[in-house]
Amino acid sequence: MLASYAVRVDDSRGRRYPEPSHPYRNPFQRDRDRVIHARSFRRLENKTQVFTRRYSDHFRTRLTHTMEVAQISRTIAAALNLNVDLVEALALVHDIGHPPFGHAGERTLDLLMRRHGEFFDHNLQALRTVEDLELRYADFPGLNLTFEVREGIIKHSHDYSEAEHPELAEYLLHERPPLEAQLIDLTDEIAYSTSDLDDGYEARLLRLPQIRQQVPVFERYYVESEARYPKAPEKLKFNEALKRVLNRFVTDLIENTRQRVQQAGIGNLDELRRFPERLASFSPEVETERREAKSFLYEALYNCKPLDPEKRQAEKVVSEVFDYLVAHPEALPSSYRERCESEKVVRVVCDYIAGMTDHYVEDLRKKLMAGKKPESLGH
Repeated sequence: MLASYAVRVDDSRGRRYPEPSHPYRNPFQRDRDRVIHARSFRRLENKTQVFTRRYSDHFRTRLTHTMEVAQISRTIAAALNLNVDLVEALALVHDIGHPPFGHAGERTLDLLMRRHGEFFDHNLQALRTVEDLELRYADFPGLNLTFEVREGIIKHSHDYSEAEHPELAEYLLHERPPLEAQLIDLTDEIAYSTSDLDDGYEARLLRLPQIRQQVPVFERYYVESEARYPKAPEKLKFNEALKRVLNRFVTDLIENTRQRVQQAGIGNLDELRRFPERLASFSPEVETERREAKSFLYEALYNCKPLDPEKRQAEKVVSEVFDYLVAHPEALPSSYRERCESEKVVRVVCDYIAGMTDHYVEDLRKKLMAGKKPESLGH
């Protein structure tokens, strides 16, 4: 039974290009499947989350991170009696607009675009990807996802104003997104706040005493793990503590969101959309714990010196490929060259690079510098 304020598939606003219904999959299930089968989704396997393969093949990529977000999101949605199919589709598509090399690649691409009076936003890029850049179907461009999934791509983590983005006016920018979309940014936070601690520890860039001292919620559960498993190896005690942190964040998000919805007197989806603020959230206590963990990760991991060489290399590769292609659009693959007739060259180049994997953009840079055409790489 869905909650009264959940999104019902029968009430969907439909697709941009109408399609016959499917005999055994509802529209949100079809959206989920279309995302999974999309080329841009497969490319997430070879896009950096935090660590390049210089450290290990075992660390999270954009794809494995996305799968973890989807798992956490399904669990929370089911507990809140929300539409699990919609939540799963939103979780799987939420990072599809990210460029190669993680946040370093994203910052570099945005900086390069701003030099030309433009900008890069991974949410907007995800919408462009599913609306225009994916070419799979003869009947329509993109994936032709439902309105609710496209709205969630735009609004799950950011409130855009119609004054600044009139092209997004159809997505009800004056209203809150459904809870199914509101959850995604928070489950994303849960996933990387715990998994990046795990990968940072495995990479030996984060030390156990350091984590215990600066992440109070982890320390509390590590003490419990030591008491319960005194003879276990350090890594297993670490795993037990981290598992409990994850469970605490998930449980709190479920309970606090349910309580806030009840206190707000929300009876249906329209009331939830018109509410002046988002209702999915952590309790103040857990939000403080999450912020402490996030602050620690930024200071001790994301901005640590051992990762600087990868960041500088990412900036160099993305910048050189971008500048070369803007100056030589004739080097673009034919499908992208054609788009230059109706769109700005810098935007077309940005689209091309944003879709690349780490490996592809590095190989492309070598080919371009050698005077070869990128089409030979088969992107």
